[in-house]
Amino acid sequence: QVQLVESGGGFVPAGGSLRLSCAASGGSFSNSAVAWFRQAPGKEREFVAAIRWSGGMIRYGDSVKDRYTISRDYANHRVILQMNNLKPDDTAVYYCATGRPIASTIATMRAYDRWGQGTQVTVSS
Repeated sequence: QVQLVESGGGFVPAGGSLRLSCAASGGSFSNSAVAWFRQAPGKEREFVAAIRWSGGMIRYGDSVKDRYTISRDYANHRVILQMNNLKPDDTAVYYCATGRPIASTIATMRAYDRWGQGTQVTVSS
């Protein structure tokens, strides 16, 4: 059974960068899309970015567009989320998820059926 393992979270000052990684233990991302969502204390889980493993579709949430980049690391079979120019509002637990969404659902939680445990990102002001 595929388990998602996130890594790369941490503490960074505003304006800094972090890189998150999502790997599939016991399986692969083939025929799937991989997404990142985040959840700040007291807020609903929010879509961050998604990428189809086979290519052809990348999507970003409005709040991270132009600052975050999602990509595939084929050599290590993982998905990378590069986060630049981080802001205190980016503080949240970041979750990796995988599923088989269509274009219209790629930013919705219900399109993903496997989730990682989450990794904490904290941005200080």
